[in-house]
Amino acid sequence: MAGRLELNLKELLSFDPGGGLIHFAGQRALLMDPVALGLQRKELVGLLGMTAARGIFTRMGYAHGWRTAEAMRTAVPWPDESQWRRAGGRLHTLQGQVLVERLERKPEDGPEPFAEAQWRESYEAEQHLLHLGLADQPVCWSLTGFASGYLSFCNGKPIYCTEVRCVGKGDADCRIVGRPAEEWSTECKEVLRLYETQCMEGVLGQVTDALKQAERKLRAKRQSLARVSGVSEDPSGMVARAESMQRVLGLARRAAKVDSTVLVTGESGVGKERVARLIHDESSRAHKAFVAVNCAAVTESLLESELFGHAKGSFTGATNDRAGLFEAAHGGTLFLDEVGEVPATMQARLLRALQEKEVRRVGENTHRKVDVRVVAATNRDLAEEVRAGRFRQDLYYRLRVIELRIPPLRERREDVLPLARLLLAEAAERLGRKVSGLSPDAADQLLRYPWPGNVRELGNAIERAVALCEGPRVERDDLPEEVRVAPPSLIPSGDPRRLEDMEKEYILAVLARNDGNRARTAEQLDIGVATLYRKLKQYGHAEAAH
Repeated sequence: MAGRLELNLKELLSFDPGGGLIHFAGQRALLMDPVALGLQRKELVGLLGMTAARGIFTRMGYAHGWRTAEAMRTAVPWPDESQWRRAGGRLHTLQGQVLVERLERKPEDGPEPFAEAQWRESYEAEQHLLHLGLADQPVCWSLTGFASGYLSFCNGKPIYCTEVRCVGKGDADCRIVGRPAEEWSTECKEVLRLYETQCMEGVLGQVTDALKQAERKLRAKRQSLARVSGVSEDPSGMVARAESMQRVLGLARRAAKVDSTVLVTGESGVGKERVARLIHDESSRAHKAFVAVNCAAVTESLLESELFGHAKGSFTGATNDRAGLFEAAHGGTLFLDEVGEVPATMQARLLRALQEKEVRRVGENTHRKVDVRVVAATNRDLAEEVRAGRFRQDLYYRLRVIELRIPPLRERREDVLPLARLLLAEAAERLGRKVSGLSPDAADQLLRYPWPGNVRELGNAIERAVALCEGPRVERDDLPEEVRVAPPSLIPSGDPRRLEDMEKEYILAVLARNDGNRARTAEQLDIGVATLYRKLKQYGHAEAAH
């Protein structure tokens, strides 16, 4: 059996100590500053968007891996060709791009893929976090492309790699899996499209076409939903028939033109984040990031790091420098949802960041300037929280330069049915159901219910009804029980009705809520059972016959 060849950087790298050309494996090489590459990444993402930038770096890495495999084939006296094929990870490490470790597999991990590896100290993840902050997708684009290019050249067929874990999106390490093109499942096709063309111009063309097509589909879908639902949306995508809601959207558009901090208040589920996005989308910052964080969903110990970032080694688990959300939103908008839940110890730091427009990462002594427009939201009464000593008064006034109060759904009943019809059209499209509308009884019941969960609760109720209904429209029986048995409002929404009609409607609604139990119904109505029986008989109700 042929001996194993250990690749050594001293043998592969040659240069004149006095300066001049550098060679790696006999081919000219360059020394590049990773921060410069990180700045280039930031510029390309800002100019072209995340998808197009990813295509450029992936293809660049692919070409680098292909060229390295081609050069290494004859540059080293390999004992056998299989070692050359497996040397890509070691070369990645020798070039200083990443530390490659082989994964130890367990029986429960299933069949071994064509290639897999664990990466540590990825320069790409480090630079992405430094300049762009935490991502929602893997970010080691050129490293993944390198692995794909190297494996493809060595094996004489397309081998594509993709990251399944990445430090750049918050994972503890980076991991890749590589498979021949034919072994990838259909859900990976969007990632694999980045490898299909042989030049970066082709990738950009593909990405541009894809973005244009997606925009066309989105416009067509919204127009289709508007036609199906019969609802004319506000340009922001929100439904606002009620005068109070129209006033909120008008104020939001005026607030968008300035950089003042905005506090959006209202009950849970009224659409505070939608209003915050409207402010961002109609501001001069619309081309930059909109970063949202739910302050109530992050523990007190992690909130400081999440907002302001941390330095490597500043606490257990801080294996890399990490930019916080203030830095990630630089030039754009930071949305602090549930800001009333920020603990007292953090309120002073948040106030300083807003006043000084700078942040200090956990474990660092230096401050970093940030250009961020802050929109905060809460369902708490912050004025009462200030009086109770639970919220800083100076922070309250700093956040409340402009305040927008979104009324609950029960205060804008004109919006209930238009919203319901739009949500119904969206749910039918999403679930693939041929449901076209609401029956009169179902629509009437939606108007009776007070919707304590607001638009979020309405959306859930409509989705449930669309999923369960058996006919072409939603019936009353398809609605959740609490909506189905809601009694009528004592205040008529249209023309005044006769008192007798309202009494009949109310009695029958309470009877339905009690599943026909006359004794319990009479007790709740504070009338005698005989009186209830007489009224039911008068109404011709079936219950009176039993």
